Amino acid sequence: MPDLTYPEAIVIGLLQGVSELFPVSSLGHSVLLPALIGGKWAQDLSITAEGSPYLAVLVAMHVATAAALVIFFWRDWVRVVGGLVTSIRHRRIETPDQRLAWLLVAGTIPVGIVGLVLDHVAREYLGKPIPSALFLALNGVVLYAVERLRRGRDRDDDLPLEMRDTVVFATEDTTPLSAVAVDVASDRRLSRLGVKEAVVIGSAQIFGLFPGFSRSGATIAAGLLRGLRHEDAARFAFLLATPVIGAAGLLKIPELLTPQAQGVLGPAILGSLLAGVAAYFSVRFLTRYFETRTLTPFAIYCVVAGLGCLAWFTLV
Repeated sequence: MPDLTYPEAIVIGLLQGVSELFPVSSLGHSVLLPALIGGKWAQDLSITAEGSPYLAVLVAMHVATAAALVIFFWRDWVRVVGGLVTSIRHRRIETPDQRLAWLLVAGTIPVGIVGLVLDHVAREYLGKPIPSALFLALNGVVLYAVERLRRGRDRDDDLPLEMRDTVVFATEDTTPLSAVAVDVASDRRLSRLGVKEAVVIGSAQIFGLFPGFSRSGATIAAGLLRGLRHEDAARFAFLLATPVIGAAGLLKIPELLTPQAQGVLGPAILGSLLAGVAAYFSVRFLTRYFETRTLTPFAIYCVVAGLGCLAWFTLV
């Protein structure tokens, strides 16, 4: 019966924490790396093997990743949750925080519904090395294509009407802002999204159900196509991901508390702690990275890694 050792948990925990937020597909890497290593790793760390606890461990690690996101964006979540509660209490949507809260709700619903229906099927039948490698390469193609489209469009003309007045935000005042002020400004820009845009961007998370496609990459790409800045698209993607991956992880935790899974509980806890730490530093890096940079380096990596793995598994 497949097992989970502490060395495996350490590697997978760190891999999960980084690749869940980087636009490179955590599930794809969690399938490909053990297959590349081979031997006992390939046996223990298979999401399609009968009786394997690996998938439950991976998804349970999402709880730690979600916790890291909550900690990093705690000011945003205080404003969002407060806005949601106030909006429900008064049955009105008046402030940017209240509007952002409902946009996050609207953007979360599609992947929640589809995930309940397709999650098991997608991972059971596609969670193998060759499909994962193919999807990883396609993920890179999509990210690169979006950046090319973004570069070739006039930014002002392509923004939704309700968002065009926010473009001047970056040029009107060059006075340095505090980190809190920057966060508030970003949230206010996001609150200008329409419900349709929020649903479209949130629905992009559905691609993350397929090993090799990145949840964050697809969501950021969708945000860019809807006219968001890179830093705002990334921020919205991380805010949208928090309840989704947190809920998915919580649903899998009971599977790790059964008598059959007692042997993997210790490694799973260690891996989750490392995943949380890695996720925190990853989101800290990425929020700064996307202030001045694009998805292109990640796109190139995904294409090269995906095609390389595809060649390895089909030819070797």
